[in-house]
Amino acid sequence: MTPLEMAEKLHAIADDKLAKDIRLLEIADVTVLSDYFLICTGNSTTHVKTLAEEMEFQLKKLGEPVRHTEGHGSNSWVLLDFGCVVVHIFVPDAREFYNLDRLWADAKQIKP
Repeated sequence: MTPLEMAEKLHAIADDKLAKDIRLLEIADVTVLSDYFLICTGNSTTHVKTLAEEMEFQLKKLGEPVRHTEGHGSNSWVLLDFGCVVVHIFVPDAREFYNLDRLWADAKQIKP
């Protein structure tokens, strides 16, 4: 699976699970951290947890297990690192507070 295919699959999972304000950013030209960031919002801590678990489950089935996770304890923000794609899932207040959309404004937006 190419990095873009993985990013688009994660975007589709987020959309299917009703994540809000989904943004897929190509960050390869901005940083060496990863090729893509997927940023999305869940309605509640339970929704954030569900989104993260579904992404982990679906990608593992495709042979792309998550390499590292952060934030599962709080569920107000979860980071899933798949290597070439890093996913940030927030509750609304946390997304506003961290404002990654502004921080990565120089990145090319692939999907709104």
